[in-house]
Amino acid sequence: MKNIGSILIGIFILLVVITSSAYTVDQREYALVFRLGEIVSVKKEPGLYFKMPMVENVRYYDKRILTLNWEEPDRFITSEKKNVLVDSFVKWRIIDPSKYYVSVRGDEVQAERRLSQMVNDGLRAEFGKRTIHDVVSGERSEIMEILRQRADKESRQMGIQILDVRLRRVDLPKEVSESVYQRMEAERKSVANELRSQGSAAAEKIRADADRQREVIIAEAFRDAQKIKGEGDAKASEIYAQAFGKNPEFYSFYRSQEAYKNSFKSKSDVIIVDQSSDFFKYMRSSGKK
Repeated sequence: MKNIGSILIGIFILLVVITSSAYTVDQREYALVFRLGEIVSVKKEPGLYFKMPMVENVRYYDKRILTLNWEEPDRFITSEKKNVLVDSFVKWRIIDPSKYYVSVRGDEVQAERRLSQMVNDGLRAEFGKRTIHDVVSGERSEIMEILRQRADKESRQMGIQILDVRLRRVDLPKEVSESVYQRMEAERKSVANELRSQGSAAAEKIRADADRQREVIIAEAFRDAQKIKGEGDAKASEIYAQAFGKNPEFYSFYRSQEAYKNSFKSKSDVIIVDQSSDFFKYMRSSGKK
């Protein structure tokens, strides 16, 4: 029985030793092995590892991409001495856990505080060289790339890589925005008024040209009508002359009949003429044989 008990105790102690000496590293983590406070090993690959129990201890650090956000937009000054509010974020990750631990004692809060200071200093320097237009649209991509390169170069000393620096929003402070919007509104109204005046001038020009063309067309139409009418009268006179030449007596009779018809179109028509007048020549002779 004593041998069995000793064996069980030995097995238990062995299990405790194995348990306390074995550790695993996840694929999303780095592991730093410390011996009496000194780094003795860095594990970057996932797997099962062993350490000296009671002497060595392990700390884990995330190797995934992390995001640094600011709760409130920061205020910066442009080259025009105008304030702008900038909302940005940073994508970063640990690439050298040993440097990371030595630089910030492995404290993520402290690391983000230092990164924030780096990025803010870079933003202040870059915005101070540019106008509001440049930072809002003109050179925004260039600013982000310059900030990323600068912050990455400095953060490498902490074992950190900066993957991206993004400016989400660049706004003017409320008091500045109102004055800018008022100025923009005034400028737009000025442009609108100028366009309206140009449109009115163009409309007047078009109307004047249309009136001129109308008068020309009417005049040309009247001229053509008079010409056609004159040609018609001339043709009619020619026909009448030809008819008169062929039978003057019949022509005279026909013209008298037309005169009678036009003179007495209705029963109420009255004409006072001497009966011996030539107007009644054919009326007087109509009863003679």
